Order: sequence, then structure tokens, then C-alpha cells
Amino acid sequence: MTQLGIGCVSARRLFSGTARPRLAGRGVGSAASAPVTKGATHVQQGRPAGAVADKVSGDPQARIVTIPNAISVARLAGVPVFLWLVLGVRTQAGDAWAVVLLIAAGVSDWLDGKLARALGQTSRLGQALDPAADRLYIVATIVSLAIRAIIGWWLVALLAARELVLGVVLIVLRSRGWEPLQVSFVGKAATACLLYAFPLLFLGDHEGTLGDVTRVTGWAMAIWGTALYWCAAVLYIGQARGLIRGMKEGSGR
Repeated sequence: MTQLGIGCVSARRLFSGTARPRLAGRGVGSAASAPVTKGATHVQQGRPAGAVADKVSGDPQARIVTIPNAISVARLAGVPVFLWLVLGVRTQAGDAWAVVLLIAAGVSDWLDGKLARALGQTSRLGQALDPAADRLYIVATIVSLAIRAIIGWWLVALLAARELVLGVVLIVLRSRGWEPLQVSFVGKAATACLLYAFPLLFLGDHEGTLGDVTRVTGWAMAIWGTALYWCAAVLYIGQARGLIRGMKEGSGR
């Protein structure tokens, strides 16, 4: 369950891919995405679980203290601040600062990926922190909007149900030795739409011409983004079924 700034940042990763088998000794990412390295544009395919193990001591991917990881941690620390601004302050100024924080989180999301590639500081911890921060901001924003009655709980339920469905698919894939599928173009577009919609809806909760315009625009993007979100889920399920079917046919030969 992805902001004027964050939406643009999310678009940097609009690419499609396929699942990759789980590698022994390596962590996995979220149900929505499991890149090999931050910012990677492809994944290894067709390799059985346990085919590759990290046998070399001092594995660079095992690093914890890196500049990109520090940025990701700072982004995570901004989540409670965001919640305080929108649920504690509840003023136009507070909402404006909350939107600024979302934009800053989006810029940092782009920055840590850029630095990870430029400095050669990609790591498994970074692969976990990056999507975790994105999802926490999405969840915090949606729940805050619902608590303030800016959106209905029905929208929260729709988005949560989608995550629950994909969670079940992920469990099935893992039980058969596969890591999560890479997020599709449709899934990234859906996330971008939702991340644009949320701050607009916050701004639309206030009176004035700006509030009217942002409210209408925010709802349009929220509805469109939710529809795309479910379309991406259907595509994800189809890909997972194809993988499982292929494994069964291969084992039956």
C-alpha cells in the first residue's frame, strides 16, 4: 500500500521483469519487488534455489554501514514525523509540511539508489530498507487520510485486500523455492498515481480554489491508481501461475 515528488521518483523504476529463484543465504524483498541490486534493470532467471551461495568472506552485499543505507534509515525516521504532522497538528500549515516531507522522502529515495550505483554500495540491507520505507509511507498516508475522513475506509480496504492477495501468492512462490516477481510497468504506474494522489488529497482538505483543484485531481488519480493496482495484481497472479505450472510440467517429464 508510493506525492508530488515520490511519484516522479517511483517512475524511475518503471520496468517489468520476471521471477527469479530464491538464492540460498540471501534475504528477499517485498511482494511487489525483489531487485537483485538497487536500481537493477534485470534479474537472473532460471536458476534453482541454492544454486549460488555467498562463499567469499567480506561479501560487499552484506555491508550495513553505507551512505545509501543511512539515507534510507533517515527516510524511515521521517514516518512518525509525518504522522504527527497530519494527525497531531491537523492544520493547513501542518499538511503543507507533511507534503514537503513526502517530497523529501521521494528525493531521498532517488538519491540513495543513485549513490548506491555510483559508489558501488549496493547491499541486501538496502534492498530491504528501500521498499520498506516506500510501503511505510504509503500505509501511513492512506491510514491518515482515512482517519481524517478525507477518503473512505472502503478505499483502504481495497488496497489492503490487494496486498493480502499478493501476500498469499508470495507465500506460494516461496514454498516452491522462488523469490517474488519483479514489479511490472503497470504496478509501477499504479504506485506513481497513488503517490501523486495522496498529497493532493491532503491539500484538497482545505478551503479555497487550490483545495478544490487538488481535491478533484487527487480523487481522479486515486481511483485510476487503485484500478491499475488491481490490474497489476492480476498480471502478477498470472505470472505466478505460469511459473508453478511450468515447474509441475517439468517435474512430470
